[in-house]
Amino acid sequence: MVENNIKRSSYSDFFTGKVALVTGSASGIGKAAALAYAANGAAVVVTDTNEDLGGAVAHEIISSGGQAIFIKADVSNAIECEKLIYETVRIFGRLDTACNNAGISGELKDSADSSIENWDKVIQTNLSGVFYCMRSEIPALIKSGGGSITNISSILGQVGYPGSSAYTASKHGVVGLTKTAAIDYATRGIRINSIGPAFIETPMISPIIKNETMKKEIESLHPMNRFGKASEVADLILFLSSDRASYLTGNFYPVDGGYLAK
Repeated sequence: MVENNIKRSSYSDFFTGKVALVTGSASGIGKAAALAYAANGAAVVVTDTNEDLGGAVAHEIISSGGQAIFIKADVSNAIECEKLIYETVRIFGRLDTACNNAGISGELKDSADSSIENWDKVIQTNLSGVFYCMRSEIPALIKSGGGSITNISSILGQVGYPGSSAYTASKHGVVGLTKTAAIDYATRGIRINSIGPAFIETPMISPIIKNETMKKEIESLHPMNRFGKASEVADLILFLSSDRASYLTGNFYPVDGGYLAK
C-alpha cells in the first residue's frame, strides 16, 4: 500500500508496462518512490544494502498485486552497480526509468575535524554511486527506446550546512553531474533531473533529532514550519519520470517547504 493510502492512479497510463529502478529503496524516500511506481503499474526493482527491509518492500508491492524484485547492491561499488542493471534487464527485459536515491549522511563535525574515512565513504556512496549507476542505466535506457533518470540531491546541493562538509559536497556534485549528463544525452531520448529534498521524515534524520526542542528548531528552518513527507518527494519523482515532464531535463527541483527561498 502506498504511504498514507495516496493513490497516484493518474500516472498509471504512463507507467503500466514500464520498469522502474529505485536505489536505496528499503526505507524513506526510496521506499515511497518504489511504492508509488508500483501503485501506478510499473514493475519495480527494489535495491538496497539492507536485504531484510528491501525484501520486505518488494514483498509489500507483490502482496498488493504489483510486480517487484529485490536485488541487493551497494552503489559505492561500481561492479555491483553494473550487475544491478544487468540483472534488471535480464529479468524484466528493459529499463525505462531510474531513481538514484541511495545515500548516507555521514558524521556531523566541523570540516577540519571530519575524518578522511568519512569523506571517502560519503563521497563514494552519494556522488560516485550516482555516477556508477548512471553509467550502466543510460545504455539500458537507450536500448529501451529512451527514458528518464531522477537523481536525489538535497537542499544542501545548493547551500551549506554546519558540520556536513562531505554530505554537502556530495550533493552539490550530484547537481553538477546531473546537468552535464542531461546535456550529453538530451538528443538521445534520455532526460535527467535532480531533486533537492529538505528535512524529510525518514530514518536518515532520526540521529540528528535529539529531543523535541531540536525538532522544533529544525522545523522552523522551513517557512512551512514542518518536515516534509517521503510521499511528497515521491510525487515529484513520479512527475519527472513521466511524459508530463517531457521538456524538462538538466534541472534541480527543491522539495523544501520554502527552505531555499530564504
